[in-house]
Order: sequence, then C-alpha cells, then structure tokens
Amino acid sequence: MLLFILFCFQFLCAQRDHNTRYDRQTLLELRSSASSDFTAGFDSVDAGTAAFWPSQRHGWSPASSTAPSRRMDSLFTGETERRTQSQSSRDSSSRAATQEYPNPFIHELKLTKAQWIKGIILGCTLLPIRVFLAWILLISAWIVAVLRLAGLSQEERSKPLSGWRRWLFHPILWLLGRAVFFCVGFHWVKVKGRKVDVKEAPILVVAPHSSFLDMVIMFPAGVPAVVSRSENINLPVIGALLECNQSVLVSRRDPESRKEAVSELNKRVTSNGSWPQILMFPEGTTTNGRCLLRFKTGAFVPGVPVQPVVLHYPNELDTIRWTYKGSNWFQVLFHTLSQPYTNITIEFLPVYTPSEEEKNNSRLFAGNVQKVMASALGVPASDYVMAGRIPVSKLKDLSVPLESPGKEAMTLLYRKGLGPRDVEAALDRMIDRCRSGNGGTKVNAEELASILGLNKKTAVHICSLYSRDDTVDLRHIYFNMAALIGHVDEISLLHYAFAAFDREGRGSLTKEELTELMGALLGVPQQSTEELYDTATKDQEQLTEESLLLVLTTHPIYQKVTKEILQPERPPSANGTSVNNNRSLLNGSVNEDKKSK
Repeated sequence: MLLFILFCFQFLCAQRDHNTRYDRQTLLELRSSASSDFTAGFDSVDAGTAAFWPSQRHGWSPASSTAPSRRMDSLFTGETERRTQSQSSRDSSSRAATQEYPNPFIHELKLTKAQWIKGIILGCTLLPIRVFLAWILLISAWIVAVLRLAGLSQEERSKPLSGWRRWLFHPILWLLGRAVFFCVGFHWVKVKGRKVDVKEAPILVVAPHSSFLDMVIMFPAGVPAVVSRSENINLPVIGALLECNQSVLVSRRDPESRKEAVSELNKRVTSNGSWPQILMFPEGTTTNGRCLLRFKTGAFVPGVPVQPVVLHYPNELDTIRWTYKGSNWFQVLFHTLSQPYTNITIEFLPVYTPSEEEKNNSRLFAGNVQKVMASALGVPASDYVMAGRIPVSKLKDLSVPLESPGKEAMTLLYRKGLGPRDVEAALDRMIDRCRSGNGGTKVNAEELASILGLNKKTAVHICSLYSRDDTVDLRHIYFNMAALIGHVDEISLLHYAFAAFDREGRGSLTKEELTELMGALLGVPQQSTEELYDTATKDQEQLTEESLLLVLTTHPIYQKVTKEILQPERPPSANGTSVNNNRSLLNGSVNEDKKSK
C-alpha cells in the first residue's frame, strides 16, 4: 500500500509538470520579440565588430579589428541570398533531418481506464507479495555471495574462482536469481539461438538496454561477469552480488579507472577460457528500444569475437522502459510488478568474428555489430549517444543535443514570469558582463540569479543545463540562446563567437578554443573537435575565422551546423517567407555602441 501511495504522488507530480510544459506556439511568440531584419545583421557585421567586442586588454578582440576577408564577404553574400528562399522548404528539410531516427530517450506509458483499474487492483494485492518474496530471495542470494568469497584475500579475489567455490555456489546463485525474476513476473523466458561458450566468444553484447530488468539475461547466459559502475559496489546487497560475480568496475568520472577497466577486460578475454564470459550493454544507457544507440567501443577494443544478443519484450503494455524523459525507475517497477506476467524473448545471434581491419578499428567493429543487431530487431542503427547526462547525436566528432538546453532554459524563464523583453534584457546584461571584463565570463548561481532577476533555485537549474558544477560560462548561455531565438543570423553569430573565444586576439583558434566555441554554439560540452580542426586547417597551419566558416558552410557534413542546427524556427509571413521585423539583440548592441561612440 505504501508503494501505491508513493506511485500516486509521483503520477500527480508528473501530471503537474506536463500541464505546465512550455508549448511550441509560446516559443514562437517569444522568438518574435527579436528586433531587426536578419539582413541588417550582414550590413552591421564589419562596421560593428570593433564596437561590439572590447579591446584586446580583455582578450576578446580578433587580430583584425574590422571586416572579415573578401572570401568571408562572399560567404555572407551567399548566405543572404540563401535566406530569400522559401521558409517552408527549409523547415521541411530540417524536420526530415531531425526525424531521421525515432527519439530513443522518451517513453510515456499510456493506460486505458480498464488498464488503470486492473493495475490498481493488482498493485494493491499482487505487488506487495512479489516485493516481499523477491526481497527474501535477494537476502538469501546476498548470504550465499558473502559465503562464496569468505576467507579470500584481495589478491585471491582478483583471480578467477575455481573448485568448490564455483561448482557449489554457482548453481545456488543461479537458482536464487532466476527465482527473483520469477517473482517479479518473468515466468517464462523464451530463448532463440544458441549461446556459445567462452572460448568461441569471450564477450556477450546485449541490446537494446531498456532498464535494470534486462538483467534477466544473466540466467540464460549462465551468469557471466558484467561491467558495472564502481559506485554500485557500495549499494546494499547489489554490491555484494557484484563482488561475488567478479564484475569489472569502472568509474565514468575517472579516466584512470577506464584505462584500468580496459586493461582488466583485455586480460580476461585473452585468458583462453580461464575467466567466465563478460556481458556488456554497449549502448551505455537505457532507451525505449525504437532504435539502437551508437555503440560504445569498450567491448570491441580487445578485437576478439563477440556474440550479439537481442532482447524482445512482446507485451501488450511496454512497462519495461526506463528513459531519459518519461517513465522513471519507480514507475517501471510498479507497472511491471502490477502485471500478471511479463514476456521476454532472448535471441542469441551467430558469433561475430572481426576482420583484421575491425581489430585495428574498434569504432568500425562496434558500428558493424550495431547494424547486425539493429537488423535482427528491425529498428534503425542510429548515431545517438548519451554524452554525460545529455542525449546527443554525433555529427562526425561533434555532439549535437537532441533538445537544445536553450529551449529548456527559455521554458523555465517564461514559466517564472519573464516576458520577451525581460529575456532580451537578461541576455543584454550577460553579454555586457562579458564585454566589460569585470569578473570574467564565468558566474556562480547567485550571480546568474542577479543577472536574470530571479531566485537562486532557478539559476541553479539553468546552470545545470550548461555545466556540471555550480558555475557557468555566460558565453555558453548567450550564444546558444541567440541561435535558438534568432537574435542574429548564423554567420554573424559565428563571427562574434570566434572573436569571443579568440582569447589572445591572434585571429586564430587553438584546438581547445575551438572545442569551447562549438560547445557554446551547440549548447553541450564537446569532448573533442580534433577532426573538425584538422578538416578546417587541411591546407594551412592555423584555424582562422575564414577557414572555420568555409568548413561550416560548405563541408558535406559540417554544413549541417549552419544550415540546420543553428537555424531558428520563425513564423512565416503572409507570402510564405521568413521575416523578422524585431530588433536583433546582437545588432542592437552594436548599433547602441556605435551611437554612443
């Protein structure tokens, strides 16, 4: 009954958030507050550069204080002509690009009234019994796990278990674990294909990864070792089971831990069967299963044969999925345990043996296995990944968020009572702070709250969208929102951003500065932009503004940044073309500076 009450509370909170969600029309109305025609931005780029950015003592001015080169002028002219094309055709192509794959990070369970009534009845009767029995079995498994390792030193625990510790305790742990999942509702587990032994394929790669309930795969697979986060070792019961399983532990925050995990993985898979098989979920996070995420390369770095395993959940209600947005872990557990039973089909595919090229290229190896598994599932193989806490798609080496943090920030600002003019004024204050050089470009939550004119709690939320700590770079918020709302065209935006991140005014960017610049424009930190840097400097030694613009506007892949990602959605005019008659925030600042000068 307590679980049922908690679920009702969770449901009411979710409904409240859903009802107050910022709708698309409101966002379009907010965008319409920007204030000059986009073509005016091209006229003011050259004359306004020196006025907009401060002098070199603040480290913001480009090497040349005035206009870009003639080639950049031609790029500006070409972009101006392109903007006269029909807005409807551009919007349709943009939508086609963004909808190439289904969004795998959202899952909302929709129930009919009859299903709700059934769930409530079973939730009040069957669920408590299942929780009690599963808990008793987990405690029993924990006791067996402790006994299995009793008396072993750390050195002995780092070697594969053998003898009576394996043949006696392994079947008991298998039986207890399978009984736990039987109590949860997995009464029948249908298995297709044949699982090979460790010498044929030392690694099992499993997809799609839907939730913690996917671990039912452990029992048809013979309880292999797993790769898990090192933080899980401290969890009650679960930690002891992971240690007993001799899992490979890795910390996502510690690069050294990842190196040690790769080394340990290599040692085990090349042990000629001394260690048990290793089971890995190469997607690295849970999804709704509508497409496969881009596989992480950890399982493929050793270059050994792997056996792909795909999971099917042929149920009337898809209660298993725990995603970035939508169902949380509590709802997954409640709804699944409130069903009479849950069906699953585990399909072992033929072993995939890598070619010599794949052995030397783990990315190619992972991509080819992903395609094989996607074909078996009948879903697309996508380029989506989870970068930190943000779902992104990969554009070569660039990480592009599926949903810009600027949209959520705008939603939050509007919800807190800020109107279009208030948002413009807040962005003006941000860029004024950066231009002045007083205090630097980074602020904490209290300073951001003062700039926004809102409380600290709201500022902390916005900080969390752009940064992992309690500080945020105002340039990241400003440039990301400027692209989203349409304060300035994308070419001018790139021009100003280049000047902002050219710290020493050299007229060129380092690899680190380029990484920071692209992170600000795209709204998500970039792990590396080395491939973009190498492409832009192919015929020269330094990355100049002209070469960067050339790549981002003409390269077959990177041009998506300017032609799709940085394109704001603007309401069409009566003649079907995009018109923005409002003041551009950046150009407005330029013009104000020119008047005062």
